[in-house]
Amino acid sequence: MTARSVPSGEEARAWDALAVERPGGHVFQSIAWAEHRARSGWQPLFVATGDVRVLCLIRPWPRLPGGSAYIPRGHAPPGGGAAAGKALREASTLLEADGVDVVAADAEVPASDADYRATLDQLGFRPIEEIQPSRHRVSLALPSGADEAAAFEHIAKSSRQRIRQAERALLTVVRHDSRVAGGEPGEGFAAPRDEIDVALDRFYDLLLATGERLHFSFGPRASFVTWWRAAHAAGHLVLLEAHVEGDPIAGLVLYRHGERLSTVHSADRAETRRGHPGALHLLRWRAIQLAIREGCTEMDLGGVDVGPDHREPGEGDPMAGLYEHKRSFGARWVEMTGAHERVTKPLPYALGRLTARAARIVRR
Repeated sequence: MTARSVPSGEEARAWDALAVERPGGHVFQSIAWAEHRARSGWQPLFVATGDVRVLCLIRPWPRLPGGSAYIPRGHAPPGGGAAAGKALREASTLLEADGVDVVAADAEVPASDADYRATLDQLGFRPIEEIQPSRHRVSLALPSGADEAAAFEHIAKSSRQRIRQAERALLTVVRHDSRVAGGEPGEGFAAPRDEIDVALDRFYDLLLATGERLHFSFGPRASFVTWWRAAHAAGHLVLLEAHVEGDPIAGLVLYRHGERLSTVHSADRAETRRGHPGALHLLRWRAIQLAIREGCTEMDLGGVDVGPDHREPGEGDPMAGLYEHKRSFGARWVEMTGAHERVTKPLPYALGRLTARAARIVRR
């Protein structure tokens, strides 16, 4: 079964339950993400086969038949690479029958999964540069019945000290989470005093400044904040802020999906690092606590790899410090398969890319 109209009401909740919330799910398979991408010209196609749900995004070529398609992260249902491969096979077949000339896929499947790699080879998918900033992730496994005290003891001593130092300095961690709006935020967290729109806009400023300091760039404010707001409203995004006497000095954005919490963005104010060096340490620890309390099987601390090679950071690498910071929480490096694409109609694909590039130039 396939559908082009965006599900609503009970249908939307049922979609997110299978595409986002269960193991292997991702917010980029959500109704909220489909609606967000539709506002920028993508046409969502909702593919349902059995109990598997796959969101596909189609962008027609300007003034030409055909188009390109993208299957975002998360089409990895329970069953490992074999199930993900079957979902990719069925979705790509439907997309090509729909007239698209190229299909890009970005399932979050470990590189060690031979079944998924075999499917990519059989279907003729080839590696491409990453669509998302990172390919791999730094992951902290949370076994069933994980205990906060035991998890804290597995953190490196220097990081534990910084967390305790931040707590003694009375840093407050404010939790912006629509699932507890108006309720008790939980031990170690404070309820927000500002509206979510204000907090998200403030975090974007913090992220922008951090990016300039570390030589990273980010997209337009409106696109980022609009998406964050929609994901927060759907319960898929949590914003944690570290406050000193009501003044936010650091922030952490988390996705809630696939029985895990995933770090998406972190940022802090450089001028407060000397006085409060443990602000981000405390935020990451609170995120781990939240993941344990929600019964997650993993705390995904996010990626530290950058293009073009996306290698594991070693000594002298600009990302080595961040990598060691994340590893200090007991996390490990996990190699992922990465983004792939299959071009089925090379000439229409080449012409389509030319017209799309020309259209972008004209719009500038």
